[in-house]
Amino acid sequence: MRKLLSILALGALFLIGGAPAASASQATDIVIEDTAGTLDANTLLPAIEKIKFNEPTKVAIYTRAGNESDNLNEEVLRFAREKHPEWLSSDRQKWADSLFVFALDPAGRQVGTYFGEDRKVSPGQRDDIQNATKDLFKEAQWTDGSIAGVERAAQLMNRPWYKSPKLYAWSGGILVVGGISVGSTLYVRKTYRTRSEKALEIGNASYSNVSLDLEATELNAKTINGDSRYGSLVLEKYRGFMAAYNDLAEQGNKANDMDTKLHQRKETALFMEKYAGKATELDRLDDVIADTNMLLNMGSGWAAAWERQLAPLREDLAEIDPLVTGKHAVPDAPAAIALTRFKTMTADEVEKWGAALQSRQLSPEDGLDKIAAAREELTEVLKEYSEAVIAKFAKDKEEEKMMRAAMRTPEASGTSHSSNHSILGTVYPSNRFWSVVGFSVGYRSGRSSVQESRSASSSTGGSTGYGSSGGSFSGSGSSSRF
Repeated sequence: MRKLLSILALGALFLIGGAPAASASQATDIVIEDTAGTLDANTLLPAIEKIKFNEPTKVAIYTRAGNESDNLNEEVLRFAREKHPEWLSSDRQKWADSLFVFALDPAGRQVGTYFGEDRKVSPGQRDDIQNATKDLFKEAQWTDGSIAGVERAAQLMNRPWYKSPKLYAWSGGILVVGGISVGSTLYVRKTYRTRSEKALEIGNASYSNVSLDLEATELNAKTINGDSRYGSLVLEKYRGFMAAYNDLAEQGNKANDMDTKLHQRKETALFMEKYAGKATELDRLDDVIADTNMLLNMGSGWAAAWERQLAPLREDLAEIDPLVTGKHAVPDAPAAIALTRFKTMTADEVEKWGAALQSRQLSPEDGLDKIAAAREELTEVLKEYSEAVIAKFAKDKEEEKMMRAAMRTPEASGTSHSSNHSILGTVYPSNRFWSVVGFSVGYRSGRSSVQESRSASSSTGGSTGYGSSGGSFSGSGSSSRF
């Protein structure tokens, strides 16, 4: 029996070794239509460019922010007809040859895959491609999930006979490669490895910055006036700086000594991201200590330090118009009108504060007080506006409660990168001030929670129809929920 198994194994190896060499092709064109605003193009595009296809293929990636009740197939076809007729065949009844369309609706929690006639795959393979994305999409890893979907499609479309898992199954299970579940698992592992390595790189860079600035940070802290309102609060943060730095050094040693084979595990990715987060936090804090010293003592670089304190407020002012005029806005709400008025008045005031600081008619502490007061006023108006957008979307009290909870979490009310690098963003709790960016994040989270609740009883199986507006369209494709 053992001899027979050996012969079968050798036969399988011979078959594999004698198979013709696969011809790998890159995407001939890549079109990204991220109308939902959920993808990181700087990560997505290079990753898609590296993927090898069995035949030259045009890749189109389309995202939309819809509802759980939408027919994604119908919406993708509608978008193609309106914006990209070249995605359709000459008779407009099928998808164009050599085309693969990957669609994602993060709000409606649906994923779809669509194929030109010369790229279509079996229904089971369509499911395989979509399933390769779902673990990542459930974690809101929209970019990584999209990459995994395109990568799996590239493997399955026009797959040569000698790459089929059925071929390897012939050997009695001695050599088993490919396969649906194995393929999906490999992509998830690859994603965790990428996350681990990216976090390690960020953590090491931030740790290096902190180490190089260690002496300067100590000197800056010593020259901050401890009797100052803001100076004393920043110094409180500094008191634990060295202990945190020593802890970070231990984390860094552990992260860098870890076997790279472990990078593909979820727990490793989470550990690396924790290390990166701690390192970034310390790197941010030493910058804030430097700005506090420079601004409160009106040193030679005070103007640049002052601009960094204004940056979060300026960002909010720039985002108010889209917030009150966008797709889900309630422009006639009193709070929307108040937001527009706040933007106009505050933009003028900000310039006056800078001039008063320069002429020494305004002290640095009073200047920070004015920024804090403006952000507190904005916070109150945003809270009022949140009730207006909740009332527009929610269908009952339970949905209102669900959205309200999502919009009042620290993550939702939390601020932008520039705020985290400001004095106010450092000395006050993260939920002290609401930001317009944080408001939008919270609203999307609330919508997603409500839509997930509404669709809880819906089937997660695939859908292949193109709806009433699809007409006689019969292109290959389907969508499913995650």
